Amino acid sequence: MNISHKNIDDVNIHIQVELTPEDYNPKVDKAIKDQAKSAKLPGFRPGKVPTSHIRRMYGKSILFEEVNRAVNEAISKYIGEKELEVLGQPLPLEADEKKDFKWDYKDTFDFTYEIGISPEFEIPFNEDTEFTQYDIQVDADSLSERVKGMRRNYGKMSNPEVSEEDDVLYAELKQDKEEGLEKTASLRLELVKDNKIKKDLIGLKKDDTVVIDIKKAFSIQDLASILDIKEEEIEALDETKFEVKVVNINRIEEAEFNQEFFDKIFPGQNVTNEEEFTQKVEEDLSEIFKQNSLQKFRNDLYTFGMKEVDITLPEEFLKRWLKASNPEIKDDELEEGFSEFLDNLKWTIIENKILKKNDIEVKYDDVMALAKERISQQMKMYGMQQELSDEDLTQYAMQFLQDQEQGNRLFEEAKALKVFDFLKDNVKIKPKKIDNKKFLALDEEK
Repeated sequence: MNISHKNIDDVNIHIQVELTPEDYNPKVDKAIKDQAKSAKLPGFRPGKVPTSHIRRMYGKSILFEEVNRAVNEAISKYIGEKELEVLGQPLPLEADEKKDFKWDYKDTFDFTYEIGISPEFEIPFNEDTEFTQYDIQVDADSLSERVKGMRRNYGKMSNPEVSEEDDVLYAELKQDKEEGLEKTASLRLELVKDNKIKKDLIGLKKDDTVVIDIKKAFSIQDLASILDIKEEEIEALDETKFEVKVVNINRIEEAEFNQEFFDKIFPGQNVTNEEEFTQKVEEDLSEIFKQNSLQKFRNDLYTFGMKEVDITLPEEFLKRWLKASNPEIKDDELEEGFSEFLDNLKWTIIENKILKKNDIEVKYDDVMALAKERISQQMKMYGMQQELSDEDLTQYAMQFLQDQEQGNRLFEEAKALKVFDFLKDNVKIKPKKIDNKKFLALDEEK
């Protein structure tokens, strides 16, 4: 067997495999003998079917399977020996599909496979690369909003006669033009961003009508949800004034501070008064802010890496590979999601290079520990306060990881955590205190 490769360009290579009868016939003969021993055919006793009969009936299909297996094994071994960083899977060269072999056990087979490879680049992260890590402070407004939200979530619904600032108007919306858009929807007054419009929506009764500029009243995201249309359709609206007719007024009366409420929010944690409740909320909010800060830090690392690493990927090969892997995918669907696919692949390539260059391994124990952590978190979400033993968690995790899709997802998550922990320890970090509103405004400024 001869196998070699040649570079087409920096990210595309061809692997050539030549297979002679001496390479494949011994394997074909063995496969035929094995099948003869297990074959059950009319007119023959079990295990006594002549190999000549098996060769005559199934020889070509066995030959095809053995040649295909030999080629795949050879390519896989070659890629490993040459340490080729492959993207996707090898695909037969389209021209090879037109070759007409005799399949008479005397052919010399020559195949060419296309492969995409990872491009060369320098890792942009080092000890001089500076990032800001935010220490988000729990301010009075954030704490008050959090407590208010909890009280509303466990409050009682009422239908007052006159609307107030935090009510929800269930209303008929009609675009202010002939044959305009009409929709019945719920309008949360707390989401109204224009103070004048909010004032117009306060003090309304059932069947009252008012005309508002709905695009000024709500964010694009909230408005898309209200009208049940895409955000780009909101941008394209030629008339943004809508008549609002009140059908009903909904109000949530905030839950009282009492033991029943405390136990619903913090079961089994001995919260007995408003002060203890507020302190507990503040502790939880502080933990949430820490996670938000870490996520921001991860996003900043990702954004920096994606910007600094300028690489070319084998796009045409990758499209062909994606179509071969997903035969049902349509061309327009492929094009629609291809840009996002390339971004994900680019970051994966960066992660893999960081791991390889720094001899960082993702081990089974890392994935197992992450699976146990996720299961424990899920149990708490379901209200199970009793801690599971490590033995029980291990059993649950092993069952969880038997699902290949779940196992692959957790492996990728464990890999991402390894890379994040490494970068966090090997870049320059500038700590900065910030209140939550300013922190939330950081992404809006970009």
